[in-house]
Amino acid sequence: MYKIAIAGASTLVGKELKEVISDSPLAAASFVLLDEDDALGQLDQVGDEVTFVQAIGADAFDHVDFTFFCGTEELTRRHWRQALRAGSTVLDMSGALDQEPGVLVRAPWIGAEVVSADLFTPAVVPAHPAALALALVMERLLTAAPVRFAAVTLMVPASEFGRRAMDELHQQTVNLLSFQGLPRAIYDAQTAYNLLSGLGEAAKASLAATDARVRRHYTALAGRRLPELALQTIGAPVFHGHTFSIAVELERPVEITALEEALSGDHLDLVLEDTDSPSNLAATGQSDVLIRLRPEQGERNATETTRLWLWAASDNLRLHAINALDCALDLRRLRPQGTVQ
Repeated sequence: MYKIAIAGASTLVGKELKEVISDSPLAAASFVLLDEDDALGQLDQVGDEVTFVQAIGADAFDHVDFTFFCGTEELTRRHWRQALRAGSTVLDMSGALDQEPGVLVRAPWIGAEVVSADLFTPAVVPAHPAALALALVMERLLTAAPVRFAAVTLMVPASEFGRRAMDELHQQTVNLLSFQGLPRAIYDAQTAYNLLSGLGEAAKASLAATDARVRRHYTALAGRRLPELALQTIGAPVFHGHTFSIAVELERPVEITALEEALSGDHLDLVLEDTDSPSNLAATGQSDVLIRLRPEQGERNATETTRLWLWAASDNLRLHAINALDCALDLRRLRPQGTVQ
């Protein structure tokens, strides 16, 4: 039986991870729920185990096999080496460690990863869910034809920046409808009923940091196999779900049926009907990336295309939690089993 610590257990990512683990092969583990002062003492549950959220003390990671860091980057930076010294495998869902020496960005869904973790890997960063979705789509397209060019507009929700950002979006929406002033502590800008390519100078959230992280993680997953992406990140006035507008140009004409076949299968749900368009609402609670394919209008041959548009959506929290869990399941091979004689 494994022992698992979740640091940042009361965050949106932490809560999603607990739900995903409860339906996984790790559900029988024993759990330690850890967080910062404002969450201490909360009663919580993972699987059938009910426990309290505790402070991160000197012995918090003793005998812990896996530690998931789900809180702020600052929380991860303060405590990840403590978990490492205690012998725990560190999985950083905050993204704070993705530029640390030896730390790997991972996504077991993406085939033929460039580097695999070994006993000397200090920590693993489960890839950002937007980078994972984009790498998955590009990998599948390559089974149909080489990609000459791909450009992506990524729209990120309030949950990308945590519960306080969601609360601020909600309060801005309410205040606008009642002609009151807008709270700006997180965004330092009006985000309700608005699309933003940048936030205010005093914003605690950062679209630029999200954009940079998605780029780094996609590059780590792509290696030399997947095409480079032109990426633009936009703040969307929604609570949950990534949405993607993707323009692709292929090296040669490909039958549309072949493209549809390439974009079907594990972890991708190809939507064929206009009435079932992928959306952040449709993706809520889904483990797959929803995707719609449209050939560029005006091409001569309606049965094949070299240029296409993809519209995709995914549940950012669910995808992140599932990928982190899959990383942990993959890393079980590195945990010692039985007694060393």
